[in-house]
Amino acid sequence: MAPRLRSGAQAVVPGDFVLVAHSMGGLVARRAAERLGPRLRGLLLADALPETAPVYDTWDETTKKIDRMLAVTQTLSRFPPLARLFSGNVRRLFSAGTYRTMLAEDFTPAGIAQTREEIRAVAAAVPRFRAQPPALPKCPAIVLSVTRAARGRERQHAAIREHQRRYAESLPDGRHEEVDSGHLLQAERPDLVAGRVRRLLGHDL
Repeated sequence: MAPRLRSGAQAVVPGDFVLVAHSMGGLVARRAAERLGPRLRGLLLADALPETAPVYDTWDETTKKIDRMLAVTQTLSRFPPLARLFSGNVRRLFSAGTYRTMLAEDFTPAGIAQTREEIRAVAAAVPRFRAQPPALPKCPAIVLSVTRAARGRERQHAAIREHQRRYAESLPDGRHEEVDSGHLLQAERPDLVAGRVRRLLGHDL
């Protein structure tokens, strides 16, 4: 499996690269980092959720609630005006071109079906991640925590930030930063994300 992953990465990115992951994608990226070899110059975790975070204690129930909401959204997404209505929360965060692409690919019955499948796969994998966490990355890593919590989730958000900080401190070559942003950091602060990628490529922590 490791050689296949390395050859796939070589085909997409022929040189050295930085792996960037957001939210629950941090678990996937950290597992991938175990197999990507020395071309992986850095790991950037943008408000990623460590497996130790208490949010995962009740993740099965959370997944069921999300899936019920997405099932309704999947049906409504057949009608473009409704798709634009329920995707309005991301419209202001992305450029017009990116938002049009999201409407065409993500906020459709097929796109939402894929999202539901991915969320269920993550829920099934979380116990395995918690029982056997990915190895610490051998490359430099930056862990970004956002400072703005969603309304009503301030306590959960504070706990997540603390676990992000602890994870960064456990790394042999890691750094933790707090960023003035909401959870969609890559949309709100793209210049900052790009700057941290450049820093990792230069190994300037």
